[in-house]
Amino acid sequence: MHDHNDDLNFDKNLNGHDPQETVSLAELISAFSYALDLTQGLPEGFSIRVCWIGIQIGKEIGLKDEELWELYYTLLLKDVGCSANAARISEIYVTDDRAFKSNFKEQDSGIVGLLNFVMAQTGLKADLPTRFRALSFIVNNSKKLTKELVSTRCGHGAAIVRQLRFPETVAKGVEGLDEYWDGSGQPYGLKGDNIPLYSRIALLSQVVEVFFTKGGREVAQKEVINRSGRWFDPRLVNMFLRVSKSSGFWENLDAVDIQEKLLTLEPVSHKIDVDDDYIDDIVEAFGKVVDIKSPFTSNHSVRVARYADLMAQYFGFNDERRKRLKRGALLHDVGKLGVSNTILDKPGALNEEEWAEMRRHALHTERILSRISIFNDIAYTAAAHHERLDGKGYPHAKSGDEIPLETRIITVADYFDALTASRPYRGALSVEAALDVIEGEVGAAVDARCVAALQAVIGPLESFYDRFEVERGAAAQNASGQGNVRVADNHASKKRTGTS
Repeated sequence: MHDHNDDLNFDKNLNGHDPQETVSLAELISAFSYALDLTQGLPEGFSIRVCWIGIQIGKEIGLKDEELWELYYTLLLKDVGCSANAARISEIYVTDDRAFKSNFKEQDSGIVGLLNFVMAQTGLKADLPTRFRALSFIVNNSKKLTKELVSTRCGHGAAIVRQLRFPETVAKGVEGLDEYWDGSGQPYGLKGDNIPLYSRIALLSQVVEVFFTKGGREVAQKEVINRSGRWFDPRLVNMFLRVSKSSGFWENLDAVDIQEKLLTLEPVSHKIDVDDDYIDDIVEAFGKVVDIKSPFTSNHSVRVARYADLMAQYFGFNDERRKRLKRGALLHDVGKLGVSNTILDKPGALNEEEWAEMRRHALHTERILSRISIFNDIAYTAAAHHERLDGKGYPHAKSGDEIPLETRIITVADYFDALTASRPYRGALSVEAALDVIEGEVGAAVDARCVAALQAVIGPLESFYDRFEVERGAAAQNASGQGNVRVADNHASKKRTGTS
């Protein structure tokens, strides 16, 4: 075994990466907020603009620096649990979860309005019997379903916030996003001042941004006034109306450099430069955000990272190179937050339009990671895991030596995990069968050296693989019982037999 560091231009001299380079917590979280926008089908920078609005309100009501810092991250992370209910929304409403979530942001809580919304969103592309069954189920279980969906999102969101090391005040702020001033919200039906202040500001700021984007400042102000005393704390509404008259408030929401402007709003006394351990925690947390979007991908990113790391050890990578490869592997599918669960969980072959959307996830990954200065080198490495040696892959149709060794490792690790886990279009393969499939792609899709590395570490892999057997089985059983979502046999289209 030798060090293959010469196989890839992956050091400071060739790509500008400095192992000692630091990054601020604000840069990391604000960049990842673009991934959260994707999972809700919202315009790019939605979370950034919501944070801008909320911080202006926070300043107007006189929050101290520590409170502004907590509010800042509550606003950026308010949707961090949104991927957790995506599959369930897609199943219940027989629709595109991203479009559903985006359109729902414009709805008020009136019974007639919500009923019209459900009628307009449910099963539009389904046959009439399927649509009728879905509508009947929703109408008969509306309160229970609403609480389930909100509880799932808020509960997962609060848990991830805690994993990201934020204080309990931020976790509670995220958890209470859908509580309404009059007590009609979810998941706990909190009322008035019992709702965390950060939650109240976040909900108000979110509605302002939604309706400003839809119709401009007057539409946004009118909608906020209309919901005052029902959704919103009237005192905060008054503060918003006051601050919205200040110079530059609306203009900054349209600024192309809004993210840079937002970074300056984090209280200077609380700015944090994250160390390697903290970066790893953040990366792992956002890998989890991706994996919980579909019941078929539970812990997928963690396993791919583990397999890739064992292969990196086989190649003799040094610690720094292994660390960065592992981060790339954990985040390789972050762009899938921008793919509807109607596609991710589809039990049959994808049509051309669906396949085009699936392929775009790689570009989403590259764009999100490129926003983070210290991830510039892993952005392409991670996003290129569907490139093939023969040039027939995506997103850039790279071939041969254009594909880094790190990427080739992630490709094989991703391929192996996809084949040995249940997918909606086929059942899980055994380790032996999966290796046979991968070996058949050597030279065309995958690198022979990486396949040999995978085979060499199968011993260590087996014990790791066994630890996930219960989770794999539980995920498959959960998925197979989800209405339209089912585990198909092994005769799926070739478009769905790989790592898509």
